[in-house]
Amino acid sequence: MGLIERLKNEILIADGAMGTLLYSYGIDFGYEELNVTNPSIIERIHRDYLEAGADIIQTNTYSANAIKLARYGLENDVKKINNAAVSIAKKSISSSEQYVIGTLGGIRGIRKNSASMDEISAAFTKQLDILLEGNLDGFLLETYYDFEELTNVLKIARSMTDLPIIAQVSMHEPGFLQNGLPLNSALEQLEILGADVIGVNCHLGPYHTCQAFDQVTLPKKAFLSAYPNASLLDVVDERIVYKSTADYFGKLAVELRNQGVRLIGGCCGTTPDHIAAVKKALKGLLPITEKEVEHPRESILIEDHAPTPPSLVEKVKKQRSVIVELDTTKHLETTTFFKGAKSLQEAGIDALTMADNSLASPRISNMAMATLLQTNHNIRPLVHITCRDRNIIGLQSHLMGLHALGIHDILAITGDPSKIGDFPGATSVYDVSSTELLQLIKQLNEGISFSGKPLKTKTNFTVAAAFNPNVRLLDRAVKRLERKIKAGADYFISQPVFSIEKIEEMYEATKHLSTPIYIGILPLTSSRNAEFLHNEVPGIQLSEEILMRMKAWEHDKVQAEREGIKIAKELIDVAARKFNGIYLITPFLRYHLTTELVTYIHDLDATITKGDANDVQSISH
Repeated sequence: MGLIERLKNEILIADGAMGTLLYSYGIDFGYEELNVTNPSIIERIHRDYLEAGADIIQTNTYSANAIKLARYGLENDVKKINNAAVSIAKKSISSSEQYVIGTLGGIRGIRKNSASMDEISAAFTKQLDILLEGNLDGFLLETYYDFEELTNVLKIARSMTDLPIIAQVSMHEPGFLQNGLPLNSALEQLEILGADVIGVNCHLGPYHTCQAFDQVTLPKKAFLSAYPNASLLDVVDERIVYKSTADYFGKLAVELRNQGVRLIGGCCGTTPDHIAAVKKALKGLLPITEKEVEHPRESILIEDHAPTPPSLVEKVKKQRSVIVELDTTKHLETTTFFKGAKSLQEAGIDALTMADNSLASPRISNMAMATLLQTNHNIRPLVHITCRDRNIIGLQSHLMGLHALGIHDILAITGDPSKIGDFPGATSVYDVSSTELLQLIKQLNEGISFSGKPLKTKTNFTVAAAFNPNVRLLDRAVKRLERKIKAGADYFISQPVFSIEKIEEMYEATKHLSTPIYIGILPLTSSRNAEFLHNEVPGIQLSEEILMRMKAWEHDKVQAEREGIKIAKELIDVAARKFNGIYLITPFLRYHLTTELVTYIHDLDATITKGDANDVQSISH
């Protein structure tokens, strides 16, 4: 009898973790390679689970796809590793009432950009095609945090086979996927797409897994499954451990049965002892056929009605907008910083923007200074956030804090690597890319946390992204802009530009975009400053003409500074007729330079004739 036929009248027991046992044996490398190099240890684990009472075991193929095997240089061994896994598993069973299912694991986690959907589809199709040759009893799609990925591969699997398919999502928070979709809605979609068994696995222990099923209705045709972790994980003496006892796991298995689950196994931290406890706890129990779900009241999404001025995007789409970067200090003397901010405000800037530890050197928190600027001086702050210094937890916490403080203008950037800064041995985090951070911030704007949990109110961030035009192939840089627009970028702020030709090239390359761009202008202060920027700072290039003009005043600091201002004004003359947004970068807290340039821009606007203004793309740029 097939496993689906048995699930109609029975509760079936699946196996537990493979990696946990291998890890306990001191093995901490690619587990799937063991199918070829040490098949006896894999067979031993399969037999241990079967002897513990498992009706179903899964092949040791969770990560046996080309993408994940490439981490170990094994991408060309997909067929060999999967074939070996099937052979070992089938050799382990001793009864027609024991089943072998082929496992295909998720690839994406919180990071969507870890692999494209085309790459995932190709890797999945190749692995499934190989597993289909093994005459298995079904397939398990497990540990899918990204629902788009799971629905995509489920469609592929259903088109390739009529064998039973178990499709399982993974959650960061009980009851919600990381995109905010309620678990019940996700499972209903999986059933519609043809999954025979639908459920959850990994990350959550048995308690929170039971909690997640509180709001899950019984499927119309499919059956429910659950493979919880043994517990929340802990780290003891630098080793991962799980606290849950087997008896506790068995007790909670009964709770899962009461929620309507008919296929129960284990994920991380579970062992044959846990499966034996499940078998013992469920002995004699039949699956439930009716379940009443008391749906909670819809979570009230509290709108934030705090008054906010018109966004920078709204202004720059219609008229001139000037923002100025004034970096916070590397020391605790802040008088000059606030004096400069006040001077720039009086000159007529729209926002003061502050980097997030630029060049990987620690400065006073831009979040703290932004709060003081906004509260004490009524200056609009635009805060940079890098992916370098905070993990995914810190990023969400930081953003929630900014929202609570009423700071809503953000530039999301990757951030300079730590090794170029004051502490070259410090760790660069980079849990996400700047493009992924854009997507996550927009998710907060929908009232959904990074983990998918409701925030109970929506943030209202306006998010800028960086644009580096100082590259050999500008069209590729523009393609990156288009990807960032798709991810949610509201406008762009460019790296400083030092060439009139580059500004004109940028205009031609981006005039098809409706997303505004602020053109970066950085006044040079000396010949040494120009040489440093050109030769050592990533993303900045100066023309030979600019370098020579600054070198002419190599021994005259005053005239060198005036030449730097003159060059900046020449660039502004062109940029102001092509783009509405101007972004001035203040060098070394010399705010008198950018104050002069702000005044120059406003005076220039007053002299631009109506005919000249026709050149300005007031909507596009």
